[in-house]
Amino acid sequence: MSEQHGTIVIGAGPAGLTAAYELLRHGLPVRVFEADEVVGGISRTVERDGWRFDIGGHRFFTKVPRVEAFWHEILPDEDFLTRPRMSRIFYRGALFNYPLSAANALRNLGVPEAARCLGSYARARLRPPRDQSHFEGWVSARFGWRLYSIFFKTYTEKVWGMPADRLQADWAAQRIKNLSLAKAIRNAVLPRRYRTDVTSLIEEFQYPKYGPGMMWERCAEQVRHRGGEVSTGTWVTAVHRDPQRRRAISVTVNGVGGQRTEPADHVISSMPISELVTALRPAPPPEVLACAADLRYRDFLTVALVVPAEFSFPDNWIYVHDPGVRVGRIQNFGSWSPYLVKDGRTCLGLEYFVFEDDEMWRTPDADLVALATAELERLGLARPGVVEAGHVVRMPKAYPVYDERYQHNVDVIRAWLAEEVPNVHPVGRNGMHRYNNQDHSMLTAMLAAENIATGSAHDVWAVNVEQDYHEQSTGGGGRRGTGRDAPVVPSRIVAAPIATHEGVGAPTDGDRPAQVPLG
Repeated sequence: MSEQHGTIVIGAGPAGLTAAYELLRHGLPVRVFEADEVVGGISRTVERDGWRFDIGGHRFFTKVPRVEAFWHEILPDEDFLTRPRMSRIFYRGALFNYPLSAANALRNLGVPEAARCLGSYARARLRPPRDQSHFEGWVSARFGWRLYSIFFKTYTEKVWGMPADRLQADWAAQRIKNLSLAKAIRNAVLPRRYRTDVTSLIEEFQYPKYGPGMMWERCAEQVRHRGGEVSTGTWVTAVHRDPQRRRAISVTVNGVGGQRTEPADHVISSMPISELVTALRPAPPPEVLACAADLRYRDFLTVALVVPAEFSFPDNWIYVHDPGVRVGRIQNFGSWSPYLVKDGRTCLGLEYFVFEDDEMWRTPDADLVALATAELERLGLARPGVVEAGHVVRMPKAYPVYDERYQHNVDVIRAWLAEEVPNVHPVGRNGMHRYNNQDHSMLTAMLAAENIATGSAHDVWAVNVEQDYHEQSTGGGGRRGTGRDAPVVPSRIVAAPIATHEGVGAPTDGDRPAQVPLG
């Protein structure tokens, strides 16, 4: 098989740039086309007026040694900071530890409310909800209605944009697994040496001092230095295939130099798999196109507010469980790295989960800054009048939605691609419509590159199929998984055929918003 044309990589996020770097490691030619003007995808670092914003918060932590080695091959050790991991839950003006601790929760809830929560739990155990097929019924059956409403309901509904009783229970069952209120209390009260089946979250992580985009800007430089091409502002409009040979043979790109066709021996695609399908020429059969059109995405925007340093907090982020505001999570960029902010001030990133082209997505930036400022003041996290400036960052197609048909849709597309265009290799989060973390996206790219370079037969789709949360460490020698799924949601509720961090019910990412942060 000729390699004279080399490999075209679609997208310059973590998956695309990793694939390009790995191909060059094997001495193979590669061209990368990125539609945006900057590299990094959702792992970019946005800069506005000297402030740097991380889109969602990317903790550099992995259990995959080759990914860890890759990070440190791209950036020298002195460019990494070791940061403490800290997150809390904001509810009724109080901050609850995450994972929950009995003393902190009792103090914040108060004895009467804590007693009501225990009573609600007892009632749920005696008379559990009849319908536990949905998220709300399943969780309240195991924790009682009051704890469910405090620590599960509000945040879940903010993240997914629909009532919690319309979310399927499957993912909650996988995510919470053996956790029960009795076990949570026992593990919170007993000394660690007396606990059983202890699961704890990592206590610190690595972070590039100028944000995650620093990693991918440097990686793009290295790809170019090694002879590869990285073209930004250049989008792929068509992937041409030869049905007789069952191969992709070229792509059409459109950019600064106009439209042109580039030949290819292989195509590695990190563009949304739904868009890949519609870009194929000749077009796939109607049933494959229908599956692509049925895939949906959740979108994301951050309103970054500049405030005096006195309004900083030690957390990487705070989960907002207050139903009176729309913000779902608040990052403190100064807690990620002092290099992201300026002396005497910090920047707080208020995160909103939206659907592209809904009302909030279309709201002008100035109005979003005013909304976020009002919500920050309403929560008591800043005094009126202290916000000095604000910036808005929108991220479309940030998270693949797992509705009840997504797996069928992906399976149909995957099987057709494997049969008809096996030299097209989907990788990464959107490329595979799989809620991968950055390290998992990178691993899919590494394996795809190795398959091309060495003729290996790695199953890229087997990456991130385990059920354990990747930022947890399990005592007692239990299985240490790296994967997790997202909840199955009813597709009829998802607003539009368009186009999310740890815990239950939310898009989790270790670098994304968490949900149901119960330890």
